Amino acid sequence: MTSKLDQLRAITTVVADTGDIEAVARLKPVDCTTNPTIVLKALGTPMFADAIKEAVAWGKKQGGTPDAVAAAVADRLAISVGAALSGLVPGRVSTEVDADLSFDTEASLAKARAIIAAYKERGIERDRILIKLASTWEGIRAAEVLQKEGIDCNLTLLFSKAQAIACADAKAFLISPFVGRILDWYKKSTGKDYTAEEDPGVVSVRDIYNYYKANDIKTIVMGASFRNTGEIEALAGCDRLTISPNLLDELAKDEGKLERKLSPDNKTAVEKIAVDEKTFRWMMNEDAMATEKLSEGIRAFAKDLGTLRAMVGKELQLAAA
Repeated sequence: MTSKLDQLRAITTVVADTGDIEAVARLKPVDCTTNPTIVLKALGTPMFADAIKEAVAWGKKQGGTPDAVAAAVADRLAISVGAALSGLVPGRVSTEVDADLSFDTEASLAKARAIIAAYKERGIERDRILIKLASTWEGIRAAEVLQKEGIDCNLTLLFSKAQAIACADAKAFLISPFVGRILDWYKKSTGKDYTAEEDPGVVSVRDIYNYYKANDIKTIVMGASFRNTGEIEALAGCDRLTISPNLLDELAKDEGKLERKLSPDNKTAVEKIAVDEKTFRWMMNEDAMATEKLSEGIRAFAKDLGTLRAMVGKELQLAAA
C-alpha cells in the first residue's frame, strides 16, 4: 500500500517545517522552512557545534558594540542553518527577517538584501532562498519591493483573508497561512473541539485558496502550523504544505486512502476585493483572532531571536576571556 505521505506528495508539494538535518535527510521534502524558534533549536544540537565556533571566531574580528556583534553572529548562524538545509533539499529554504523589524519596511528591505548577500557568499543563489516576512502592512510592502528586485518572498504569520489579498496584490511569491494557530484561538475562545472539516484554520485556508484560484492569482498558498494530520488531510491538494517531522512520520506510517480536497479545477467564482492600507487595517481591526495571533507570533519570534542573541553574547564573552 502507498502511504498517505506518498499520496500527498503526488498532489501537493511537501515542505519540511524544521531545522532538523537528520529529519530532512530522512524525509526528503522539496523545500524547508525555518524561523527563529527552529534556528535556535537546530543550534542546540551537536551538528552545529562547529558552525557556532566558526561564527564566534568571525564575530571576534568584527567591530561595533557587543550587542551589534552578537546580532551579526546570530544572523551568520541562521544562514549556517539555512545553508545546511539547502544542501539537502532540491528546492527552497525560507529564512526569516528579524521579527522586531516587522513594522519597519526599510529596515526589512535592508535585512532581506543582507540575507541574500550572505547566502551568495556561500555559493547559494537567490533562486534557492525565500525571504520570510511577517504579514504586516509594512512587511507586505517590503515584499512588494523585493519581488520587483527578483527576490522571492514567503509571507508568514498569515491569519486572515485581508492579509492574503494584500500579499497577492504585492505579487508575493508565497504565503504561509497558519492553520493550527487559528484553531488554537478558536478552541480557547469557544471551548469547542472541531472536526477537520469544521476546523477554522482549514476553512480559512480553503477560502484563501479558492479566492486565489478563482481570480487567477499566481501567489502560492502553503498551509503551515499544523496541530494534527487531520488538518493536513483536509487540505490535501493545496499548492504546498509545510509540515513538522513528527506529522510527516505519522503520514508515512498511515496506508489509508487520502482524498484530494483542493484542486485548481474546482473553484467557485468570487469577486475580487480591493485592499488598500485603510481597508487592510480596518479588516484586521475587525478580526480579533488575526490581530491577536499576528501580534503574538511576532512577540514569540522576537523573544526567540533575543534568546539566540543572548546565547551568542555569552559565547563571545567566553571566547574573549
